[in-house]
Amino acid sequence: MFSNSSLKKLKFNFLKLLDILVIKSERTKNIVKHVGWSMFYKVGSIICNFLIVPITINYLDTENYGVWLTISSFIGWFSLFDIGLGNGLRNKFAEAKTRGNYQDAQAFVSTAYFSISCISLALLLVFSAFNFFIDWGSVFNASQEVAQNLPILMVVVFGFFCIQLSTKLIVSIYLADQNHSMQNKVQFYTLLLNLLVVWLLTQTNEGSLLIFGTFYSAVPVIILVIMNIIAFNNGFYEFRPKWSLFDKKYLSSIMGDGVYFFVIQIAAMVLFTTDNFIISHLFSPDEVVPYNVSLKYFSLVITGYTLLVNPFWTAFTEAFTKKDFTWIRTSVKNIQKIWIIIPIGLVFMILCADWFYDIWVGDKVTIPFKLNLSMAFFVLLTTFNMVYSFFLNGVGKFKIQLYTASASILLNIPMSIYFASYLGFGVSGVILATCFSVGLSTIFKVIQYTKIINHRAIGIWNK
Repeated sequence: MFSNSSLKKLKFNFLKLLDILVIKSERTKNIVKHVGWSMFYKVGSIICNFLIVPITINYLDTENYGVWLTISSFIGWFSLFDIGLGNGLRNKFAEAKTRGNYQDAQAFVSTAYFSISCISLALLLVFSAFNFFIDWGSVFNASQEVAQNLPILMVVVFGFFCIQLSTKLIVSIYLADQNHSMQNKVQFYTLLLNLLVVWLLTQTNEGSLLIFGTFYSAVPVIILVIMNIIAFNNGFYEFRPKWSLFDKKYLSSIMGDGVYFFVIQIAAMVLFTTDNFIISHLFSPDEVVPYNVSLKYFSLVITGYTLLVNPFWTAFTEAFTKKDFTWIRTSVKNIQKIWIIIPIGLVFMILCADWFYDIWVGDKVTIPFKLNLSMAFFVLLTTFNMVYSFFLNGVGKFKIQLYTASASILLNIPMSIYFASYLGFGVSGVILATCFSVGLSTIFKVIQYTKIINHRAIGIWNK
């Protein structure tokens, strides 16, 4: 443990280093500080994530693990029912706090918590009513042995998910307050505790998808509940939610951004979570595993780049509110200069992939070269697209994203099936279809950013 004097000295030296590096902007200093902490937490998360995979496969076997991955994707779809409230709250809370309007900031928090709690309760009641009438074995293409406990597992997992849907709003508040590393901190402690739980399960009983899913779903809820209690009794005490402050006008204000986030989230969900379903039904649940193993490996690059770019979302909101276009332009240029490293890194990862998989998961999972190549291309497009997405989200310009997202929803699933089955690309065809959608949206985002930053955005380009 570090003493208070040691932590103060560390902070002083870090700030002194920033001055030496000529990082004068307080906004940029805060970003750099949280990027540093985020890197610390993310490295821990990556280690935990990679350790969890082989332990889970050994505990459950590949079929059960493939079913669990598909269940996770399915449950993830319901996160759409926050209807963009989390991201809408992030923008509106940041704007209100920047202007010093703490009363509105608290009202935004109260309205968001009340609304999402009502949505979560309604979702749980409806899901519970229909749960035992659904043949989950057919939905997830699972064997009869695996399918018998799925009705119980689904209601347990969904119940914890609904609680998480409400409690995770605290992360949006931290992000709006430019505490950018908090999201990675929560993820790290969640993965660390889940790793411990899975390891303990391997020591106590034979593989059980029901037991695994219950504990794995409970961990993030426990962490978020504790986090809410601590936050609203300390740093965010003056913003603590009060049901009496709920007001439709604040909901309308949040939803002004939230509706756009909602559609964009639907597109992201279609792009990134239907893949497991498509693979499971076109091929088998076993084929979901190599796809996800390859995705986790190459997503290391996305993870690292996100650490750099994510803090700029709220910083863009603040800078745009203050009309600090020079800072925005300089920041985007610097970020994209760093992006040039990514293609080089991806070539190295492709060459080392088989060696890495052998150490990580052994001979239990085989990943073809063309799948690795497709994943690398996906990562290349996603990272290039990222800074423009965060800028447009931060400044509240959504119309172009809305249209490209809608096109992605319509195109991704049929294109995935076409590439995977009819063109014979197999599992690789699923991620190639996603690449097409990401590439299409990137072109329009770059054009819109250029118009906005040069004060030439009119009509749809300024919405």
